[in-house]
Amino acid sequence: MEKIAIYPGTFDPITNGHIDVIQRALNIFDKVVVVIARNPKKQTMLTEKERVELIKESLSNFDKIEVAVTEALTVEFAKSISASAIIRGIRAVSDFEYEFQIALMNRKLCPEITTIFLMPNEKYTYLNSSIIRELAQYGADISEFVPSCVAKKLKEKFFG
Repeated sequence: MEKIAIYPGTFDPITNGHIDVIQRALNIFDKVVVVIARNPKKQTMLTEKERVELIKESLSNFDKIEVAVTEALTVEFAKSISASAIIRGIRAVSDFEYEFQIALMNRKLCPEITTIFLMPNEKYTYLNSSIIRELAQYGADISEFVPSCVAKKLKEKFFG
């Protein structure tokens, strides 16, 4: 049976840190589904369609990847596609505390789905989408932090 994991997030935008975590997950699982979780409380800069397109383009060199969007609870979505695991990237201890609470709740809701914490390469530990958006807004060179399609899209967003 195929081992499937999901990697949920907002991905506003996807970064090289996200991609590093996905690569690590692909070493463990047969398939990874990158899931854009709709969260009405979060105001995103990129539209859902833009995020899906950027994720697909950024991961076009990878086999065994799918991109999905859901409004469901993450653990419920995982169950609906027969995933056995939820992948979460951890950059620092502060990430762990929050993610640990969610993982415990997910285990309570659906004990057969495991949360797996993966650390990105240390060169990406300071990266997050908020920092990338802010740098891009000021015209900083973000090319070493994101795929080229993302850098191009953010430049268009902020500078036309």
